Amino acid sequence: MPTITFTQPTGEATEVTVEEGTSLMRAAVTNGIEGIVGECGGQAMCATCHVFVRPEFAGRLPDVSDDEDEMLDCTTAERTDASRLGCQIKMSAELGHIVVDVPSDQI
Repeated sequence: MPTITFTQPTGEATEVTVEEGTSLMRAAVTNGIEGIVGECGGQAMCATCHVFVRPEFAGRLPDVSDDEDEMLDCTTAERTDASRLGCQIKMSAELGHIVVDVPSDQI
């Protein structure tokens, strides 16, 4: 099963195992990961599931859609090249494991 490691700004890391097809946002909310809100429920309409994907995993993700790109311009924490919306990243066997950093601010 795929796993996600969420790393807080403090350096504390939490690893969760999820079913294939689960979004990073849903995994975070379901597992009580601090700093991931997911206000819109995964519709790419709020940017409260903003994460920074570690460079070694970025190449395994689908391209940023136009909707995601637009919402990433609205994040509270400054957008970087590593910025993605957790609701737009679906876990799969091919991805296997991913490590993301949670921004210090979400709302």
